[in-house]
Amino acid sequence: MRINNPIFITTRFISRPCIALMFFCLATPLVLAGQPQHEADHIDELKVNPNLQFHEVLEKTIARNPMQATLTSREFMLSAKRLSANAMLPSTPAIIVLHQNDALSSGRGEREWQAELELPIWLPNQRDNRLKVADATETNATKSRESLRLQVAGMLREAVWDIAFNENNNALTTNKLALANKLQLDVEKRYHAGEMAKTDAMLAQQETLRAEKEQLLAEAELMHARHRYFLLTGLREFPANFTEQQSVLEDYSQSSIWLEAQSKLGLAETERTLAQVESHENLQLLLNMRRSQGAFDNTTNDSVGLKVRIPFDGESRAASIKALAEMHVGTALSEQELLRNSLAAMMHEAEHNLNVSRVELKIVSKYYDIAKDSARLAQKAFQLGETDLVSLLRVQAQTYEAERAFTTRQIQVQWDIARYNQAVGVLP
Repeated sequence: MRINNPIFITTRFISRPCIALMFFCLATPLVLAGQPQHEADHIDELKVNPNLQFHEVLEKTIARNPMQATLTSREFMLSAKRLSANAMLPSTPAIIVLHQNDALSSGRGEREWQAELELPIWLPNQRDNRLKVADATETNATKSRESLRLQVAGMLREAVWDIAFNENNNALTTNKLALANKLQLDVEKRYHAGEMAKTDAMLAQQETLRAEKEQLLAEAELMHARHRYFLLTGLREFPANFTEQQSVLEDYSQSSIWLEAQSKLGLAETERTLAQVESHENLQLLLNMRRSQGAFDNTTNDSVGLKVRIPFDGESRAASIKALAEMHVGTALSEQELLRNSLAAMMHEAEHNLNVSRVELKIVSKYYDIAKDSARLAQKAFQLGETDLVSLLRVQAQTYEAERAFTTRQIQVQWDIARYNQAVGVLP
């Protein structure tokens, strides 16, 4: 007879204590797997600090944003453009040294030494345009920093209100689970007393398990939201108050994101003007000093010379410089128009969603008041035996949905106010 069980074969050659240890090791994972996993493997806690202001969190978040390195590197570019605009010469001068003799040819002792200084000359309006480019670069760098602050503020607003939303959902599911446990105990007590059927007890147990599952998922989503906040801010503290007042602004014209796009276009246009000038080569002024000695003559002769190099305009060189500048202007224009459409859509959605949320809040508030009264009456009727468990559960489910709609809409109104302020470019 063939035995396919490896454990049966092995135990023939193992002592009893070893067998007991082996079965203990095999059974332990099964026992642990059967235990409820309601305790989270990790808990992302956030301590609510009443002294922590929302703008302080924003400053800490901005300071650790990865884009800070890019903005810092722009300072070097700005310094380089300032240095180039304020320099004495448009480009680097050069020194040319020349020595010539006839030692390898006739050998008559003829010698000549010559030193030249090559100086580029500024083109008309070249320095002024370089200064304008440096000023435009500084303006764009400033607007970029302001734009980054607003972008980080948007991410922070989404993070804190996401936590508020999930905390509310977690609190609702916790209350629902507590209510389900209480109802299950009551139903089981009445079942053992013979007042209710076993199917009612099983239905109550199912409702408790369903509520337990919802609470577990809600807690997990809350942990995820808290962790996203930690990754963004680096803080384990949470501000107690982060609600905002709706801004009086009605469009995005003051948004730093829009102002950055405008400054970028202005910089590109300024660089195009400079490119029109620098598409021509600079004139070169050459000053030279020469010392010469004739053949079979120990007498030297010193002289000073002046030379001007006037380059002819080359279309091939100028065309590439102008084309690159035009491409930068076209790119800035395209990005500005795309941003205009995006900001206009964001503005419309923020304003419309805020109005809809406020109207919805009024509706769900009335619905929740009615649902609370219905739940109170249904609970009283169930205790008196005037209604069955199914009817009570249906009323409780409606009440729970009404409460969730009401509390969620309260949060959504504040969230939409934050999004409206983000759309018009207001910092918290």
